[in-house]
Amino acid sequence: MSKDKKKPNWERDVDVKERVNSTTKKPRMYKVLLHNDDYTTMEFVVHVLTEIFRHNRTMATQIMLHVHTKGVGVCGTFTHDIAETKVAKVQASARNAGMPLKCTMEPQ
Repeated sequence: MSKDKKKPNWERDVDVKERVNSTTKKPRMYKVLLHNDDYTTMEFVVHVLTEIFRHNRTMATQIMLHVHTKGVGVCGTFTHDIAETKVAKVQASARNAGMPLKCTMEPQ
């Protein structure tokens, strides 16, 4: 009789093989969009783009002009939680400044 058979079940050495799934998915990305309106000032849009999206002034001005001429423009692409937070920050900032600036997000 082997040693293991004399031991109670909880004392026996057991080899456990675990299957590890090593594939991970990249998170879905979302575009944050600014929408043009007739009341929000260009200076405020540039301010939002520099403060919330951390664009330099030149890039912020280019995005602002794109939004102004095309009606909508992409501020950046982020994971869902970050995009949602950026949209909320833009909306809060616009409300505090009395501006009707619209900011949305959509899947990329």
